[in-house]
Amino acid sequence: MPADAPTSPERIGAAMRAGRAALELTVDCVRGLPDRFAAVEPALTVLLDARGRVIVTGIGKSGLVGAKLAATLASTGTPAFFVHATEALHGDAGMVVDGDVLLAISNSGNTDEVVRFAELAVERGNSVVAMTGCGGESALCRLADAVIDIGVDCESDPNGLVPSASTAVTAVVGDAIAIALMKSRGFGPADFHRHHPAGSLGARLDASLTGAGEGNAR
Repeated sequence: MPADAPTSPERIGAAMRAGRAALELTVDCVRGLPDRFAAVEPALTVLLDARGRVIVTGIGKSGLVGAKLAATLASTGTPAFFVHATEALHGDAGMVVDGDVLLAISNSGNTDEVVRFAELAVERGNSVVAMTGCGGESALCRLADAVIDIGVDCESDPNGLVPSASTAVTAVVGDAIAIALMKSRGFGPADFHRHHPAGSLGARLDASLTGAGEGNAR
């Protein structure tokens, strides 16, 4: 097809159907997560008992989701940051100190760099929590103190290959974990405002907290 040829209605229609099917499949995957959440309790216990920070790691799409999870944890009362698993093997493993917990994300549970980073953490006496979709049978799971199941039956693209449903589930479960930790720590709006004073959210918190203070003063 020439570069300047108009896109046919048939092509657009096929694209729309594929996009809708992807949404439906992903929604189905997410819908079943509440029934699986009870299995997260051991991992929450490890994370709450940590004397240090939560170090989130992964590579590829899992790493990108992990970076977002680390940011969410940090803003909601759980000190955390992201370390790329490849960079960890080239010196950044030194960022992990005594008392830290490694939260390692790998859908297969056998990603070489992630497994090696987890091995380093275990050798140093750090706890490891694995987020995998492998059903507990993997090199990473064997190293972990607790495993969080992020498994999906298939990805949402027509070929079943592109990290899509699995990354959506990882992001949703990660947010649920951050919120569970936030609730357990008693982290409220004033605490959140100390971490997030800027932007429209910061302004909204300014207004609500100032109003609450005025109401209390009266």
